[in-house]
Amino acid sequence: MATSRRRRSRIVTVAAAVAAVGLTAGLTTGCDAVSKAMDCVQTADAIADSVTELQQAVENAANDPTQLEESLNSIDKNLDKIGDKTDNADVNKAVDDLQKAVTNVRDSIKSGDQTPDISPVTNAAGELTKVCTP
Repeated sequence: MATSRRRRSRIVTVAAAVAAVGLTAGLTTGCDAVSKAMDCVQTADAIADSVTELQQAVENAANDPTQLEESLNSIDKNLDKIGDKTDNADVNKAVDDLQKAVTNVRDSIKSGDQTPDISPVTNAAGELTKVCTP
């Protein structure tokens, strides 16, 4: 009886090891595509956080106008990361749209608008998140 349990335990252990090796091999062959997709998702997530910060900065613009610029700079930095890591046409279009929206907000701020309309930034960030989600 004990021999049967030990044998079963070894078979399970060996099967688990074989499955782990197979999974690892499968992941490394498709690693580049998976890695790019994960980079896109992670960066889109960071941009979503930056957009949230931008929304808060607009609300607090009277108290600290530098927050607007910092939030826009953060979005720009993350857009550069995505643009450098993908050749997907949908992602590139979403990045371009978001960049245009950020530029429009910057232009509004330069023109003296203390509370610019950031809904185009929010919409473009949502589209980027959608195209980055596998």
